[in-house]
Amino acid sequence: MAQNNRSLLQALDEAPISFFHMRAAVTAGMGFFTDAYDLFIIGMALVYLKPEWHLTAGQIGLLGSGSLLAAFFGALIFGRLADLIGRKTIYGLEATLMVIGALACAFAPDFTWLLAFRFILGFGIGGDYPMSAVLMSEYSNAKQRGSLVSLVFGMQGLGLVFGPVVALTLEAAGLDHDIIWRIMLGLGALPPLAVLYLRRTMPESPRYKALVRGQSEAAARDMARYSEGQIQSTGASLQQPRKMTLRSFLGDRRNLLMILGTAGSWFLLDYAFYGNVISTPQIIGLLAPHASLVQGTAWALVIFAVAAVPGYLASILLMDRIGHRRLQMIGFAVMAISFGVIAFTPGMTHDALPFLLLYGASFFFTEFGPNCTTFVIPAEVFPTGGRTTGHGIAAGIGKLGAFVGTFLFPFISHAGGLKGAMMFAAGVSFLGLLLTQLVLPETSGRSLEALSAETHEGRMEDDPRLVRTSASR
Repeated sequence: MAQNNRSLLQALDEAPISFFHMRAAVTAGMGFFTDAYDLFIIGMALVYLKPEWHLTAGQIGLLGSGSLLAAFFGALIFGRLADLIGRKTIYGLEATLMVIGALACAFAPDFTWLLAFRFILGFGIGGDYPMSAVLMSEYSNAKQRGSLVSLVFGMQGLGLVFGPVVALTLEAAGLDHDIIWRIMLGLGALPPLAVLYLRRTMPESPRYKALVRGQSEAAARDMARYSEGQIQSTGASLQQPRKMTLRSFLGDRRNLLMILGTAGSWFLLDYAFYGNVISTPQIIGLLAPHASLVQGTAWALVIFAVAAVPGYLASILLMDRIGHRRLQMIGFAVMAISFGVIAFTPGMTHDALPFLLLYGASFFFTEFGPNCTTFVIPAEVFPTGGRTTGHGIAAGIGKLGAFVGTFLFPFISHAGGLKGAMMFAAGVSFLGLLLTQLVLPETSGRSLEALSAETHEGRMEDDPRLVRTSASR
């Protein structure tokens, strides 16, 4: 049992991982399972939709990227609302939008309606990014915060694998292609529906409640109850409530610098990542034009299962040991090298085995690197009163990069082939490495309050651990 003579923030930072952390991670993570499944399954559904609806290259690009553009707006709007009215208040709202959007997509009668329903779905998905990341970050301890937030994001890996499994199962069942793609899209409603109740029963973020609303005693009681006694604290007042207007948030030079680093690196990562992942069936088609639908889907499943999922696991287990910023740099570097070798090695894009090995390596170090860290770091570097706003901006700009990459991939691959697409991805990854190195701080092992340069009145000034950490900046 934790000692109850500590402040709430000390108790949160020092609490060992226990059941309540895992419950919170699974509750948040099921949203990311859905995010991954819903965003990436469209690439496989398009294989069936293209001949059935006679889609043009522009329509394929819009269907593949439309939900990503919507996620840009969802992340910005929900991120800001969560700082204004609270995390818990809107945590179930964006999950509800995901349920409605996925179900509606399954019954879309034509291209226009499907595009509209994908936009609703993407709007909810975008809102889930700042909500899930920040809530888990604010529940976590300082030592293992990266692993806990990565555990939430790592559910994306299962969503990546589940998509091809569904596609292969439906194809093997011999169903009509019109039924297959509808079932594919409709299944995305089940995971958020399953955790909707759990999300509504989670308490408000203790840091938000204490530092922004000034309700430290209520926050301490909430955490003692939710953690079943694992987190006990005095609940004494930490500081005067500090709400943050959008003007004051954006008027702070440090916040703007962190937005540049987090949003910029996320934009570059998502350009390379989403453009390639959603377009994996098309990449396989370029590499092996005579492969059947089943063979192409099976290759996608192998790539995701062998390369992507272990990358997520490695990130969860090792991120806090390596360092969040350092791991992001390593991942971007390997991505740039892998894409570059594919692009500049003669014959590489026509030789299946070497190509798949390098493509798989890029996948592994995308997950064991910037795909996880770009989610984690924005949940650490902004002050509590603007944390979901900052994360929402970073996630929204990231999804804008995903939109650009997904929309442009068919045109780039048409003009320059697979070699041209890989060459462009290599350059983007190198820019991500440079931006991370020049702008972002190392965040692992430090308290959120020290990282965000927040100061606390009263009892928090007597916390030597935080004072020492802040002074070392």
